[in-house]
Amino acid sequence: MTEPQDGSKIQISEIFGRSKKDVSPEGVYISGLRKKLLFIIIASVILVCVAIVSLGIGAVNISVSDTISAIAHAISPSDFAGPENEWYSTILFQGRLPRIVLAITAGASLAVAGAVMQGTLRNPLVSPFTLGVSSAASFGATMSIVYGASVFGALYYAQVSVGKYAISFSTVSTMIFSFVVGMISISLVLILGRRKDTSKSTIILGGVVIGYLFQAGVTFTKYISNDEALRDITLWLMGGTWNASWGSMIILVPIILIALIVLEGMSFKINTLSAGDDVASKLGIDVNKLRRDSLILSTFITSVCIAFTGIIGFVGLMAPHICRMFIGNDCRYLIPASAVAGALVLLASDTVARIIIAPSQLPVGIIMYLIGGAFFIWLISKKNVGEYW
Repeated sequence: MTEPQDGSKIQISEIFGRSKKDVSPEGVYISGLRKKLLFIIIASVILVCVAIVSLGIGAVNISVSDTISAIAHAISPSDFAGPENEWYSTILFQGRLPRIVLAITAGASLAVAGAVMQGTLRNPLVSPFTLGVSSAASFGATMSIVYGASVFGALYYAQVSVGKYAISFSTVSTMIFSFVVGMISISLVLILGRRKDTSKSTIILGGVVIGYLFQAGVTFTKYISNDEALRDITLWLMGGTWNASWGSMIILVPIILIALIVLEGMSFKINTLSAGDDVASKLGIDVNKLRRDSLILSTFITSVCIAFTGIIGFVGLMAPHICRMFIGNDCRYLIPASAVAGALVLLASDTVARIIIAPSQLPVGIIMYLIGGAFFIWLISKKNVGEYW
């Protein structure tokens, strides 16, 4: 499927207005573009609906109408009345909305990281989880939990106020430790993949081994921890969004948003890698720099999210593959589609985790292990697992 050769720009009205029966090269391109945009739009609408429903679910169930009323009133108080009970707004915006924002942000980040890693390494089975990045970042985070106070002293407990929200330096410390150790992991993968005779299966196996090495570090850290630190590490490793707060979201959301925009800007160059490194080089692409920069950014957004959520596996594997089934492998559309799909998968899973054993809450990491494990088995059992590659 090729773009129009005359360099003309296609208008939105033309994308959705042209007949589906047009079999000209431009018509076929526009039909494919329409399919991609419709998938992203429909997935985004579903995400918004799930977010609204999720907002109302909890120890105090709030109806969809009251939830919408609270949102509309918060946006325009003079035009819309608030919910039936005024204290609903406090529950929705102070208790539940930060958690939903964290689930959406983390899901989008992990999914985009998976899509970029798969496109960069040209391997359909790689993801932050299978490459060992998640295990490495978790080791960094546990090191921060256990040794952060010793390294930074009183600064570790300091807080900075941004408006009426507080940002703890301990959170920043966890992000730094996660990213640094995560970069060690991806550097090992890059060194392994630099050899031309390295196969796709070898990269996966190497990632699994790297993950085990850092998992051993996590186990050792737990072994030497005191009871309080051990409890914190154990809960954190289960994966969850219950520690979300507006203070942490002030740090997370801008960082992730900027990184995702940068990765989207690199999407066309990542597409060229699908034809092979030699072809990409002949097109003027610095392959080594592109691969290094994209993997560094993917590791960065993975590490930052893991610092807040703990280990949440398989989002980076599932979401990109689900999107490829519908829209193909063009990273210009796959990256935003994966972001929406990843956010939807994690938010829906987190909502299920909150209600499956209500009033208690199940760590969302458990849900994702069950769903992701089944998806991974199905994926590797398909004979056409590499059909989009």
